[in-house]
Amino acid sequence: MSTHIQHPVFHPKAASMDLPGIDKVTFDRPWHWLVAGARDLRTAWRSSLFYGVIFALLGYGLVQGAWDKPHLAMALTSGFLFVAPVLATVFYCVSHRIEHHHKLPRLFTPLLAWRANPSSLGLYALMLVFVLSVWERISAILVGLFLNGSGIGSLGDLLSIEVASRHIDFVLAYLAFGGALALMVFSLSVVSLPMLLHRKVDFATAIITSFMATRLNFPVMLLWAAIIAGLTAVGFATDFIAMAVIFPLLGHASWHAYRELVERE
Repeated sequence: MSTHIQHPVFHPKAASMDLPGIDKVTFDRPWHWLVAGARDLRTAWRSSLFYGVIFALLGYGLVQGAWDKPHLAMALTSGFLFVAPVLATVFYCVSHRIEHHHKLPRLFTPLLAWRANPSSLGLYALMLVFVLSVWERISAILVGLFLNGSGIGSLGDLLSIEVASRHIDFVLAYLAFGGALALMVFSLSVVSLPMLLHRKVDFATAIITSFMATRLNFPVMLLWAAIIAGLTAVGFATDFIAMAVIFPLLGHASWHAYRELVERE
């Protein structure tokens, strides 16, 4: 369990909802979350790396399957960030066990973590499916508007520096729309998924708590989002090889972010 100087806890109000308090953290905390995540990864390296490899192969397979459809490949690549919090539930489960000094779960036990709060987790999964479908359509529209007739036939063509510099208007538009959507999803999920696994709260309580935690700690959370995006980019750049380690590292670190941002029971 990480320790840090506690700041006054903010208690948000939302209609008649019973929201937990939110802690205001300092700007250096994301680095401490990474260190704590690395410690959990080292403690449970067998299960963490097993799931890291599985999810890396999943991401690689999705991108390769859509390689000749640039808009779909880009939507799946960037959309990987949207679904990552759901996949990371296995790492939240392991970090929770480590925090409470419990015996490490068996290899496939974390896959059953959703049973702690199935209805709310199901609603969250449905929300992500909707977001992904919207993003796929936006991606198709942007490709159609800016790259129609450009002769780009694969994701590799689209990612080349020469093509990117020639279609800078497309790059800027894609980053603007994708960044706005990613920030929205990040703010609604940064603590909601671990919270749904850890506490018997409903879907609305979890996402509102996550949004308020992001709002109260906005500069810190922007740094945390940039760290996640930067490490994920490294994973993509290595054909998902580095993702086998980066994904579990970020999953474990996200658990520690949740534990510091949301008031303990």
